Amino acid sequence: MTKRNNPITLPDFSKSTRVDKVGVEERVSRFQKRSIKGEAKLQGLKMALNMIDLTTLEGKDSPGKVRQMCFKAQHLHDVHPGLPTVAAVCVYPSMVGIAKKEVAGSGVKVASVSAAFPAGQAPIDVKIRDTRFAVDEGADEIDMVISRGKYLAGEYNFVFDEIATIKEASGNARLKVILETGELVTLDDVRRASDIAMYAGADFIKTSTGKIQPAATMQVTYTMLQAIRDFRLETGIKVGMKPAGGISSAKLALHNLVMVKEVLGNEWLTNDGFRFGASSLANDLLMQIMKVETGIYQSSDYFAID
Repeated sequence: MTKRNNPITLPDFSKSTRVDKVGVEERVSRFQKRSIKGEAKLQGLKMALNMIDLTTLEGKDSPGKVRQMCFKAQHLHDVHPGLPTVAAVCVYPSMVGIAKKEVAGSGVKVASVSAAFPAGQAPIDVKIRDTRFAVDEGADEIDMVISRGKYLAGEYNFVFDEIATIKEASGNARLKVILETGELVTLDDVRRASDIAMYAGADFIKTSTGKIQPAATMQVTYTMLQAIRDFRLETGIKVGMKPAGGISSAKLALHNLVMVKEVLGNEWLTNDGFRFGASSLANDLLMQIMKVETGIYQSSDYFAID
């Protein structure tokens, strides 16, 4: 995590950078036409696998389901040795203690959603208790949602202060701030919300909860990557990026990695700088790795769903 020891001059968020939507569409279309093959493709597939946050965030989540997910996080395909683990498992605060025990010693982080996920419609004291409970249970990372209603009403300082408050409540846990870009609608608002989150203390900015569509479009991710680049140039602070929702194919994951490399550079091509919030992506990556290495497609039946 980057230390923020020096004071940062806050911009006027009401005058945030405008986004050239046509330019974004054109740039993204070029990334989508890239073809990666051979050893470079294999390296990219394994890199993407190591960037996944395996997630279960359902009302019917149980200790057994969480344990199964944690097992998969560490044993993606045991018949094929040498594969990396995923980056993290993401659960509700009530399941953090179970997940922490199951992944102990593996290097897999435990992330917890917080701040009244997914709607964010709760008083700030409830959001603080939600966050502190997850941290006390052992969460390495906190994924909070912003108050979109306040943001869309133009109350940018409220959103900034709330993020800063949850950042403080997170202690040593890394803070991922979810913008829920499908509800922000415009790329201008995606850019402004990204800036607010980073200046308020986000260690990662994240597109979506996975509950709202559209979610992690490449246009949205590109806009957020541009914001991260500009923030780094302005402050010297590295902020990570996590697209979440709608990324289910290895091909799309590789397109995203190409985009990250060209916008931010190799420094972000680790799970310390980039994550995928896409549990269903793991199996497609595994099948593609098997295809590259053996020349044979395997059925999805050979891989655990959870």
